[in-house]
Amino acid sequence: MKPAWHALLVPLPADAVVRRKPVSDQLPGWESLSVELSAGAAGLRHVMVTLENGTPISAGDWVMFCSGTPLEYLHESIGGRIEADGVFNGTRWRSVAVEVPGREDPETRETARLQPTREETAALNALVREIVERAGRDSR
Repeated sequence: MKPAWHALLVPLPADAVVRRKPVSDQLPGWESLSVELSAGAAGLRHVMVTLENGTPISAGDWVMFCSGTPLEYLHESIGGRIEADGVFNGTRWRSVAVEVPGREDPETRETARLQPTREETAALNALVREIVERAGRDSR
């Protein structure tokens, strides 16, 4: 069901654009760095890093795919806080839902809340570094 080009916790394509914006006027020094990748109706990926005075404090990677008839949706995400010592404290989610004729909302078939593995945490940390580096290069 996953398109090969687009998956949770993989490095970003070379042409991915990092968008930088302030979080709020009430939170000076807080910024969000985000990357959105889309394959139209087939899939969407959103990666976001929140910075406080240039230091990453939270991160998330979210993907959703749909395919088939009836439509089947796969949603995967990982997100949480990055502690001062660099340790990631977060959660990994995976859900599958199916479109049911006559119903407005898809029917959830499977939902799992998981503890991120060391490999997933390492991959998210690598994404954070990549996004922060790209944002720094792009702002020069």
